[in-house]
Amino acid sequence: MTRSVGKMSEERDPNTIYIGRKPPMNYVMAVITCFNSNDAKQVTLKARGQAISTAVDVAEVVRRKFLKDVSVDQIAIGTEEITPQEGGNPRKVSTMEITLKI
Repeated sequence: MTRSVGKMSEERDPNTIYIGRKPPMNYVMAVITCFNSNDAKQVTLKARGQAISTAVDVAEVVRRKFLKDVSVDQIAIGTEEITPQEGGNPRKVSTMEITLKI
């Protein structure tokens, strides 16, 4: 899949959390809120590059400290090719999706 930085080619699912540069606890609270307010049975964490380690930390904190009945349902890994906005050669960036399920 080729995607330019800043453009989203797919619709955002309300039960999907995109992990970025914020502190992990911000995303932990987002996961808890998603499970509680949307009556969701599963929440997906999506991360690219260096944010992958934050996504793993978020999943583990949610599972071990806050929502004991949540389990990891699926983990998907992949690579995306990203073209920089200022031009230049495309780069390959690792991706990970972690699906948490009640």
